[in-house]
Amino acid sequence: MTEQTQDGAGVGDAGGQGPDPLRIADQREFRQALKELREHRGITLKQLETETDRPGSKRLTSPTVSTTLKADALPDWDFVAAYVTACGVTGEGLKRWERAWEAVRKGTAPVEPDGAAGTPLPPPPPPGRWWQRAGRWLRTRRGLVAGGSAVTALSLAAAVGGWQIHVRHVQAQRDHDEQVQAAEAFARSHCGSRNTALMVHAGECTGVTDGQDGAGVFGSGLKPVLTALGAENRQTVKDGDYVTIGFLAPLTSQGKQKDLTLDQFVGEIEGAYTAVERANESDSHPKIRLVLANMGSGEERWAHAVEGLKAEKGLVAVVGMGLSQQQSVDAARALSKAGIAMVADLITADGFDSTGAIDPHGPINGLVRVAMPNKDQLTALGKKLDTGPHTVALIGSDVTPAGGNDLYTKSLENGFRTIPSLSKYLDDDSPDFPFSPQGGADAAMPSIGQNLCRGADSIDVVYYAARAKYLPTFLEALRHRSCYKKPITVVTGSDAAALDPAMKALHDPEAPITVMYASFPSPAGLSAPAHRDHGLYTGFVQAFTSDHHGRHFPAGHLERSYWPVLAHDAVLTAATAIHTAAANAAGHTPNRYDVTNQLYTLGDEAVPAATGRLGINRQGNRTDLPVTIHTLPAPD
Repeated sequence: MTEQTQDGAGVGDAGGQGPDPLRIADQREFRQALKELREHRGITLKQLETETDRPGSKRLTSPTVSTTLKADALPDWDFVAAYVTACGVTGEGLKRWERAWEAVRKGTAPVEPDGAAGTPLPPPPPPGRWWQRAGRWLRTRRGLVAGGSAVTALSLAAAVGGWQIHVRHVQAQRDHDEQVQAAEAFARSHCGSRNTALMVHAGECTGVTDGQDGAGVFGSGLKPVLTALGAENRQTVKDGDYVTIGFLAPLTSQGKQKDLTLDQFVGEIEGAYTAVERANESDSHPKIRLVLANMGSGEERWAHAVEGLKAEKGLVAVVGMGLSQQQSVDAARALSKAGIAMVADLITADGFDSTGAIDPHGPINGLVRVAMPNKDQLTALGKKLDTGPHTVALIGSDVTPAGGNDLYTKSLENGFRTIPSLSKYLDDDSPDFPFSPQGGADAAMPSIGQNLCRGADSIDVVYYAARAKYLPTFLEALRHRSCYKKPITVVTGSDAAALDPAMKALHDPEAPITVMYASFPSPAGLSAPAHRDHGLYTGFVQAFTSDHHGRHFPAGHLERSYWPVLAHDAVLTAATAIHTAAANAAGHTPNRYDVTNQLYTLGDEAVPAATGRLGINRQGNRTDLPVTIHTLPAPD
């Protein structure tokens, strides 16, 4: 790495000699260059802390600087911007550091390779009789050179020169082949891209992309929305005044056996993108750059995805947050520790909010959500069910297909056992059928279904505390149990919204089966004139199905599940906090702490969400919940 003496090249507006960031090749050199910059400017760690203790800057304490520069990782952009600005780098100099940081992050550094490196010397000539004779001849006092035979000497020199050219050519070809092989190996391990934030793990591409790394990095399903995202982000960055929101979720599938998303994540990302596009089309500032962070189908790579997000320039919030499982909680705690605001879109497990009551480890500051908590769902279902005597069985599964804690199903089971209007039907003699998806749910369901037949005491209500993924198999088992003619109702959580309402098990007149769950109004209900905020939903539908930089999203994704509209509302909630914070700021772009604070000031109806206007309470939960009871098959 060389140094620059031109004004603005290294130290910025101050000029003078210092490290040239555009010659930096990797994150180790980047951290070393930061140290050299501070030493060159004569800035102490105490002065650095004082200079960064101001609005709009990340405050860099001495321990923070020491820890960050010793860590084997590229510092995040907020750290770099605060650090180099405190060292006197502004204007074009700051832009050079930003270009260098982006290049190192994406694996394309150096921006300007050092041209001072000399051409390597060719390897020594190979041994051989001819070469040895030529050497002896050149060394003899009576050789042709000493005797003045210039012609022969020139011929020999030409031969030597020709050999050197040949050696250099062979070495150059060898170097080229090695570089090609290294580049191909790098691309294979980084999802076919040059982005070090993307990594292939167990056959899945995980990590962070802004849409510039190829539309197919997360699979063919996301190609349209990633193409649109890349174009939108290019325009946003070009305009200059922007902040970054990360969308954290499982965005790939290892197959149906381990997948709990049922491929609904495609519509989820389309909904999130629609919210960003709408926000950027408005007059609000700053504009929003959206990046996607894939945790993998089982969320096993949550830590890699979170670290990638923390390194993103201008990150002020993370939305999505995955499903109701332990990895999502671990990710939330890591982001909270970094002071990053979070808006969950789908997670309904009780306690996945600012209280952190979902586990024993205390509050999760900055975590809010727009989903409907399980407790609210089950309370509404209990009121509906509280119409007479029932004989109830409970079926549950408390682990994911990968073997982790399934906090959604655990929360459902806890609600069934503790909410008075539901728990009163359970006693010590009530049948209880736990099962593990790891052991093969399909094999367990027929036996469970048959065990519900008990003569006059046959079960008429099932509390289903498991994933909707296994519900079709269970409904078929109910249809074929020996007491199939006895009507039976399955009460479950909002996950059931993904069921196909036309499935045969729900339409067999000989085997009357009803599924009952609580969630938001249906798409038809949200757009109905009787719904107070129907205009907000129809506006979302129009935006979702419009042109997105030459790409279109299927309208059918809106009918299939609530994931698109909830992702939209989560991003909209974050955007509302960002723009409100900017309006209240003293001329600076809001940072992550501003946005976190603003989330808790969003009162009732502050967010014009497509599912209905909402606010955020002190626990981080949504206000104005439009709880709706759904039954399948739908009543005539």
